[in-house]
Amino acid sequence: MELLTGAGLASAAGLNAWLPLLLLGSAARWTDVVALPDGWAWLSEPGVLAVLAVLLVVEVLADKVPGVDHVNDALQTVVRPLAGGVAASAGTGGATAGPGAGDDASWLAGVDWTTVLAGAAVALVVHLLKAAGRAAVNATTAGVGAPVASAAEDALSLGLVASALLAPVLVLVALAVLVAVAVAVVRRRRRRRAVRPV
Repeated sequence: MELLTGAGLASAAGLNAWLPLLLLGSAARWTDVVALPDGWAWLSEPGVLAVLAVLLVVEVLADKVPGVDHVNDALQTVVRPLAGGVAASAGTGGATAGPGAGDDASWLAGVDWTTVLAGAAVALVVHLLKAAGRAAVNATTAGVGAPVASAAEDALSLGLVASALLAPVLVLVALAVLVAVAVAVVRRRRRRRAVRPV
């Protein structure tokens, strides 16, 4: 189940970098659903949650504007994989306190880097699919479909986080939906190119 939880959180970060981190930190702070490992406990600090909330609002708004969404996706090519690695590791207990818990860099020693790298890879793949799909949506709808596609991506990201934390087996369903949508968008774009007169 940890594998599904990590994959769900990383996939969610591939769609929206800040949502899974904000929800993980909030759930750890105010509920018993998530118990962050000591190495990732900083995610539940009020200041960190406030910064994550601001970054989430900026990303959500930027992603709704045609043209700006492409700039956002370009910037997020680095951010989303990093967020996916952190989310996967924090959500699956991929860190321990380790020796020297009072040291500033002590959490680095206890991080499960395999989980971080796997989460980053999953988030990068999802991000690249999202960016390609968004380009297709913008091209076929003259940008009108950007807000709708963005809202759907935000909803899917939220669903992935909720599934990962509450019912990890549902992550498989959400990932299947994500792949099906990506395949449908690519096929539709290819069909339109084939029909277009030369």
